[in-house]
Amino acid sequence: MKRTIVLLLAGALLAGVLNAQVTQPPMPGYEPAQPGKAANLLEAFRNGHFHGHFRTYLMATDNARQLPDYYAWAGGGGLHFNSAPWHGFSFGIGGVFNFNLASSDLGAKDSLTGSVNRYEIGLFDVEDPYNRNDLDRMEEFWLRYQWKKSRLTVGQQSLQTPFVNYQDGRMRPTAEAGAWAEFNELKNTKIEGGWLWKISPRSTVKWYGIGESIGLYPKGLNPDGTGSGYPENLESAGIGLLGITRRIGGNTKIQVWNQYVENIFNTAFAQADYVHPLQNGHKLLFGLQFAHQNALKDGGNEDTSKTYFQKGGQSNAFSAQTGWQQGGWQALAAYTRVTADGRFLSPREWGREPFYTFMPRERVEGSGDSHSVTGRLSWQNENKKLRFEAAYGHFYLPDVKNTVLSKYAFPSFRQFNLDARYTFGGMFEGLRAQFLYVWKGRIGEVYGNDKFVVNKVDMSLFNVVLNYTY
Repeated sequence: MKRTIVLLLAGALLAGVLNAQVTQPPMPGYEPAQPGKAANLLEAFRNGHFHGHFRTYLMATDNARQLPDYYAWAGGGGLHFNSAPWHGFSFGIGGVFNFNLASSDLGAKDSLTGSVNRYEIGLFDVEDPYNRNDLDRMEEFWLRYQWKKSRLTVGQQSLQTPFVNYQDGRMRPTAEAGAWAEFNELKNTKIEGGWLWKISPRSTVKWYGIGESIGLYPKGLNPDGTGSGYPENLESAGIGLLGITRRIGGNTKIQVWNQYVENIFNTAFAQADYVHPLQNGHKLLFGLQFAHQNALKDGGNEDTSKTYFQKGGQSNAFSAQTGWQQGGWQALAAYTRVTADGRFLSPREWGREPFYTFMPRERVEGSGDSHSVTGRLSWQNENKKLRFEAAYGHFYLPDVKNTVLSKYAFPSFRQFNLDARYTFGGMFEGLRAQFLYVWKGRIGEVYGNDKFVVNKVDMSLFNVVLNYTY
């Protein structure tokens, strides 16, 4: 049965490829317009709304010299149902399925370095590289109460916050289980927050408690250079999140967030963005960010070799951005500094980092005493169906042997991204396409050891995505 589904899906997706050009990954957590109100419980279900997507993703890694190359082709989709509201209550349920249609051996270790695949495995199951078919997951299962412009949602859902978020494209987004409230009764102000008790990270198929969810991705090194022992050894009752977003006038936006990970660490984050209008539609853009982290208790485990955040540890990070915009054109320059106070730590299983210098397919998480500088230029046509972006950055990280400040022993590098997206219309309404090319070159010393190179620097990564949303 699964093979039949795969063949049907592959045929439908291949037909889309033959008739299309380059889609933006689906927007995880997509919600259609709310269905009309129901007079009774039966009408709440009858007047509900189905929505979903089909998606295919082709990814390939070209490593340097004799190091291994990889490829993978994934296909899948999702189906979701939202009931109509009844006395303010509504219900949602949805799941995703995914198949490995073709790939290189994603579980094999490189004979030269002992490394394993890094990028393509993210399309499937990071815990089992040979799981090709059993890749389904119940993603949403929630009950919501709406009053006026505000709402409370309890259950499995997908959230978008600075440090817990969908993450950029793969086959499935990160999803969370918890209680989440959004309060929108104050003019120009949004207050949101809640408590999360489980997470199903992107590139996994199961749900995990907060402590056990940390360490599903590569764990890196302890400050003393030994392998981190925190996977399956962290205890946490949950994550508490609170965010306040305030718009001042028509050009200023300020947001303040706090993320409390019980028994492990706390992160405070602030961001201010300002748009200064000029003549003839020109605009100047400015932004500032600040993040402060500190350990809670023993950082997750009283054994220092098994803890996530070293006891008494802290980190500080600053990021700034400036740019110009006019019509469909935008140019941005950004800088991020993680101070030498300690490593900036944010579980990669939970989401991508929010800094202005972030470029898809790499992060500065895990580093301290680092500098990042990026520039990007983007353009989209008048109807916003076609969009191009080119980005280039230098990322100066601690030396690979400085394990006190370098969790992943990642050398300093430079990166170039080229991102092209197209949204179809007419008979292909709902179809979006994306081509993303990533090149990373080495800046830092690797001491002749290819384990600091493979899947990290001196490599190219190709991504072709087609997504149909209905």
